Amino acid sequence: MEVYEDTPVGIIIGAVTAQDLDAGSSPVRYSIDWKSDLDSCFRIDPVEGTISTNEPLDRENIAQHNISVVATKVNNPVLSNKVEVTIHVLDVNEFPPEFSVPYETFVCENSKPGQIIQIVSAKDKDIPNDGQRFSYKPLPEPSTKENFTVQDFGNNTAGILTTRNGYSRRMQEIYFLAVVIEDSGYPVQSSTNTLTIRVCGCDTEGTLLSCNVEAIFLPVGLSTGALIAILLCIIILLVIVVLYVGLRRQKNKETLMTSKEDVRDNVIHYDDEGGGEEDTHAFDMGTLRNTKVIKENTYRRDVKPDTEPCYKPPASQDNTDIRDFIQQRLQEHDGDATAPPYDSLATYAYEGEGSIAESLSSIESLIADKDEEYDYLNEWGPRFKTLAEIFGAQDSHLESTNNKL
Repeated sequence: MEVYEDTPVGIIIGAVTAQDLDAGSSPVRYSIDWKSDLDSCFRIDPVEGTISTNEPLDRENIAQHNISVVATKVNNPVLSNKVEVTIHVLDVNEFPPEFSVPYETFVCENSKPGQIIQIVSAKDKDIPNDGQRFSYKPLPEPSTKENFTVQDFGNNTAGILTTRNGYSRRMQEIYFLAVVIEDSGYPVQSSTNTLTIRVCGCDTEGTLLSCNVEAIFLPVGLSTGALIAILLCIIILLVIVVLYVGLRRQKNKETLMTSKEDVRDNVIHYDDEGGGEEDTHAFDMGTLRNTKVIKENTYRRDVKPDTEPCYKPPASQDNTDIRDFIQQRLQEHDGDATAPPYDSLATYAYEGEGSIAESLSSIESLIADKDEEYDYLNEWGPRFKTLAEIFGAQDSHLESTNNKL
């Protein structure tokens, strides 16, 4: 039996018959041995013996089925017979042809018209290629005819031919050629397959040299790998230069440190005018430099006084005696309970020109030093005891010298 693969389910494809040779002529019942038709592709009428399709058939999957039909007597089921039935599935042209393999086609820049650059073939999933004939033709497009054409050789192959003189990679690197392929089945199936054609550089004999676009701009003898190596070297040099400049700038910034940024422990800046390292507000020069300014006595910032100071500065310059003022300050220093337990130097930068105490400058007192009496130093307290003894001893030495003379 034969059946086309696109036959609908339930269509009768053939029949088997059997007869009883006994005198009673018992009726016969038909069945299909399930072992011979595991997929249940067919079924049989138990009375008539007609065979029909039970499932869709696919020739590409199974081209031939072998089933066993059993005929059994109704009045005696023990008596039966079996026959082998072969069903051929006929091919239906349902698949279009296509290129047999993916092609990588190139054309030389110095090609001439009529040169064959590629030979193509086709395949069909319906039947083997030897039972089918294929035909080739280009897709009717004006742009395709200007560059390439297709020539059918009549033996299921075709050639791709050039139609112009020379091609340029700078103008266009890749061309696409549409090829229409038809088979000889019924109904006729066709497909359009696209062929990619790349423009390449070749020598005079047509041997391929290069198909890359960048090769056009590369100098002779310099490969792409060499260019990549050169670029990497340039990038590395640039990175080194940037790091060097950054380190130099950071070093200069650390060197040019201002006084506020200096964190060394041995540098101490004092902006106040005073008597010493720990006494920056104990002495006020304002009173001696400008006696017209009346200023209250200044308290020490480092020690809180227990008693109020007993001295107040004079009200004006007219009733102020500089000598008495200094004497008073000396007494305050001698009796000051809040003074630190170390000697401190008090400086009075007041020039006494025009006062009754006369000038305090040592330059003008060179001549008068001989007649100067230092007995008053004994009245300034114990702090000036050493000084009084020195100048007292000097006066005694001068007197003895004068007596000897």
